[in-house]
Amino acid sequence: MSHEKRQVFLFPIFVHFLEMITKPRIALIIGIICISIFPVLVKLNYTPGLISAFYRMTIALGIILPYALYTKQLKIPETRTFILAVLCGICFGSDVAVWNIAIQESTATQASFLTNLSPVWVGIGTFFFLKPKPSVNFWIGTVIAVLGMITLVGFKFFALLSFDIGFSFGLLSGVFYATYILISKEVLAKISIVNFMTLSLISSSLFLGILSYVLGEPFNGFSNIGWFVLFIQGLVCQLLAWLSISYSTQHMRATRVSLSLLAQAILATILAWVFLNELITPQMILGGIILLFGIRLTFYDKPLVIPVRTKAKLPPL
Repeated sequence: MSHEKRQVFLFPIFVHFLEMITKPRIALIIGIICISIFPVLVKLNYTPGLISAFYRMTIALGIILPYALYTKQLKIPETRTFILAVLCGICFGSDVAVWNIAIQESTATQASFLTNLSPVWVGIGTFFFLKPKPSVNFWIGTVIAVLGMITLVGFKFFALLSFDIGFSFGLLSGVFYATYILISKEVLAKISIVNFMTLSLISSSLFLGILSYVLGEPFNGFSNIGWFVLFIQGLVCQLLAWLSISYSTQHMRATRVSLSLLAQAILATILAWVFLNELITPQMILGGIILLFGIRLTFYDKPLVIPVRTKAKLPPL
């Protein structure tokens, strides 16, 4: 039996999913749907936030590692790429860790909004370190999307902003998130998605495991429902979501991917309304529409603003 046939025989569902996400935009939509479930699961409060992040990474690693080993896709790349892959895992783990601290020290709304400023940092990082540079459409779309996010969370929210450790860590979470997107773009140009996911998950699992131990987080004693929720987080919110998003990052501009991920805020709000009976106001609906419109502009290739060309001066007669 050939290597390819053995691969399909052993992991038919896993391989079928990988075959489904052959179009970057479809993969991105799948990824957004998968990560939008996470806030609802966290709000169920079956497990502490930080240890929940650890098991999210570890469970995903436990699923993908046997697949990567069996199919011989787990390889140690050249030193620079390997270090960047490990750094991706640390950045992602740091993002989750400081986001949890930001929520504990302030509010979920403030922490989530500050984290969702990541497209701005991605745009700035891309301008300085990556090619192609962000287009005018991207910056216009980003401004509109951020305005939509402001409308979504409510203008009263800004009157209650507290510039303390919660604010700082919320802002830092967005920077870590943006750094992860930017670095992963470069790493995915050199190694396979499965290899990248495995290496970064090993890194983030070790990082969050050590952090949870140092902070005295409980590693067991959860209910059966709590363990089931952790498994869904690892399988759906981490593995399936970031396989899809990594594929999109590999084939699309990092700026577009990061800004499109803002759509998770809208979907998470809808899911919270359906499953947690949280209120959706007309202002939130308007904010969601503005946000989606801003995202759509970044996918519009024709320039929205045509640069003014100065007329050439004729030489004197």
